[in-house]
Amino acid sequence: MAGKKQFDVDHALDAAMVQFWRAGYADTSLDDLSRATGLNRSSIYSSLGDKDALYLRCLDRYAARYGDRYDQALARAAEDPLRAVRAFFDVTLARIADPDLPDGCLIAQTAMAIPVLSPAIAARAGEALGFQRARLRGALLTAELAESDADDFAVHLAAVNQSLAVMSRAGASGPELRTVADVSVNALSQALGPPRAG
Repeated sequence: MAGKKQFDVDHALDAAMVQFWRAGYADTSLDDLSRATGLNRSSIYSSLGDKDALYLRCLDRYAARYGDRYDQALARAAEDPLRAVRAFFDVTLARIADPDLPDGCLIAQTAMAIPVLSPAIAARAGEALGFQRARLRGALLTAELAESDADDFAVHLAAVNQSLAVMSRAGASGPELRTVADVSVNALSQALGPPRAG
């Protein structure tokens, strides 16, 4: 059919996302993207945009995919905040353990490369990190944690979550990463105090 794209855009974006995630923005060339997506350069430009535009699309795709999973994990924070935060970390730990995905986190990797990235990409990474803090803060407030404590724990838990990704890239084992997450959940448990009697 005339004018019909001869490729699956979602598949191409996923392939580009994994390529950027594996190698990073700076070390991913258009030839790498062409090999990963199966598209030639002109098709990449015409259908997916230039390298910066494509990277932004991949960041948004990554943030939406895992953001939805984090939201689902935290959805029951009002009923059982500790279980919700454990489920939040489980999203990250499951992603790290998935043999079909690169180690680490595309957003954490982007944040670490901010000095050499365009302002638009740097801003998008900052927004994604901010959304994660806000998501955690909202969940902790529903658990009736004091506002100042919710703020502090949101910053802490978001930082720990990003550190899990960085540590996984450095070779930390699954049990080591689980221990890091568990220490944070235990600290939150102390702040929440004993569960109320039903």
